[in-house]
Amino acid sequence: MPQCHVQPDLTELTEPRTICELTGAVWHIISTVFLPPAPPPTTALTCVLRCFPCEPSWAGSPFLHRPPTPPMVRMTRSKTFQAYLPSCHRTYSCIHCRAHLANHDELISKSFQGSQGRAYLFNSVVNVGCGPAEERVLLTGLHAVADIYCENCKTTLGWKYEHAFESSQKYKEGKFIIELAHMIKDNGWD
Repeated sequence: MPQCHVQPDLTELTEPRTICELTGAVWHIISTVFLPPAPPPTTALTCVLRCFPCEPSWAGSPFLHRPPTPPMVRMTRSKTFQAYLPSCHRTYSCIHCRAHLANHDELISKSFQGSQGRAYLFNSVVNVGCGPAEERVLLTGLHAVADIYCENCKTTLGWKYEHAFESSQKYKEGKFIIELAHMIKDNGWD
């Protein structure tokens, strides 16, 4: 059995409030008593025990020595793209994954034609990504448009009008076409 030359200072220990503080206190005692002065091991367990909601408690605890996070195992929070429209309003959603796309109040016109049938023109949309703009000759003339797709399932939904070359079509600039084949009505439709 190894001889213990260093006694841990337990006078500074307070009652742990979180799992991270408890884990840190245990790690401090173990490292002080049984381990030579060396950086803590970089294992999956030690990385998992450093949870995000508890990280600020490391700085405020005088008895905890937070080891630096190794660059190869740095944990990051995932970025969320999905926006949710209010459930009390009538909304349109992606037919493939049910991600919200537009509020009914943003609907400008129901009398548009897409490549797969009828389409609606919206003032603004959510959970939608844009491809590169390109010039296309549509039923109403030459336009610069960018295909739009659902950010959740990546299905092409329609397009965004970037630029209209004819003055009578300028009202479409910055607006979005979503084909009915790719959306369903959600919430509050009676």
